[in-house]
Amino acid sequence: MKKNKKFLGLMSGIALSLALVGCGPQESDSGETSTEKDAAKGTTELLVWEDQDKAAGIADAVAAFEKEHDVKVKVVEKTYAQQIEDLRLDGPAGTGPDVLTMPGDQIGTAVTEGLVKELTVGEDVQSIYTDVAMQSQTVEGKVYGLPKAVETTVLFYNKDLVSEDQLPTTLDGWYDLSKEMTDGNKFGFLALFDQIYYAQSIMSGYGGYIFGKDDNGNYDPTDIGLNNEGAVEGAQYIQKFYKEGLFPAGIIGEQGINVLDTLFTEGKAAAVISGPWNTEPYAKAGINYGVVKLPELSNGDNMSSFVGVKSYNVSGYSKNAELAQELVVFLANEENSRKRFEITKEVPAVASLANDPVVAEDVSAQAVAEQSQFAELTPNIPEMNEVWTPTDSALQTIATGKAEPKAALDQAVETIKGQIEAKHSGK
Repeated sequence: MKKNKKFLGLMSGIALSLALVGCGPQESDSGETSTEKDAAKGTTELLVWEDQDKAAGIADAVAAFEKEHDVKVKVVEKTYAQQIEDLRLDGPAGTGPDVLTMPGDQIGTAVTEGLVKELTVGEDVQSIYTDVAMQSQTVEGKVYGLPKAVETTVLFYNKDLVSEDQLPTTLDGWYDLSKEMTDGNKFGFLALFDQIYYAQSIMSGYGGYIFGKDDNGNYDPTDIGLNNEGAVEGAQYIQKFYKEGLFPAGIIGEQGINVLDTLFTEGKAAAVISGPWNTEPYAKAGINYGVVKLPELSNGDNMSSFVGVKSYNVSGYSKNAELAQELVVFLANEENSRKRFEITKEVPAVASLANDPVVAEDVSAQAVAEQSQFAELTPNIPEMNEVWTPTDSALQTIATGKAEPKAALDQAVETIKGQIEAKHSGK
């Protein structure tokens, strides 16, 4: 498969590596901003928005940076997927961060809106990361962030329900096992295939795609492959898991992820597709689980997946952008990426950590590394925002039997094209 060759090379750095203030000026009663007061004292303050429950991973790095640069760095935890939305409000108000963390697929939108600054970093800095991770931070040849972590979906299985020597390696095998195991109380293989984030694993494996690319390798939002022959074939395959009752009804819709996680943590599901974010929760639930790459499809190709990249970025509203960039480079360097992995278990994007024992011996890291060979970046152009809801809606009508795959996907693509025309044609 063409993309397998591409990502095998790009992800060799991830292989075995399973292994963000000038806070916007805030005026005091005297009318003097906090930044001005800090400057008068000879101390600059930077505000970092870090991911929820991840601040501990950069605590030592922040302390070292403060000492080296004689600055104060305040770290505030926020859900990373929501940070750009918060920046739209807090940035203009002067209360936003200097450094934030965000998903790679939001970069294009953030750049278009002027929410993040271009970074001036040389090849010596860029080259320490895997190619695919840096690609996620690049828009029209310019760099707007540095990657802090990567993730992709993998297969978790309950060793008490299916032994390693009986573990299916194909999706057909999991389908057959599910037919044997499913009794209304226990289930075999489960996945959130009513969402494109997960369904893409099958649809892409059969030749579907979201956006094609032009001759320069840039995403072409006029070329949508979500209803081509391969995408429809993949959706038809997905459909039978629902039609035959192998997936419970509660797994469809907004609460689906909670149902899936509950069934697995209660020992009622043999296997689920999820991501490294669940390694700790599943372990705390006492599940004796294993982690492997996603299975192969009936056409011999491996299931695909999205590889997500979390990054550190400098706010377009930062009053201390140069210093903020230095902090980004420091937080994302090799040493601090390794330390962050030890604490957070987020997969580092630094290529040289591939064979580091701290990450190489992590079972989940190995699974993510192997699956990454078959993964692709989530498109990072603004038009991607128009894809999620219509496609998920189409997949849910397929899952509930309200529409057949071709008709549902045709409608989704028509909606996506209309929204792109309405919202992005004037750019």
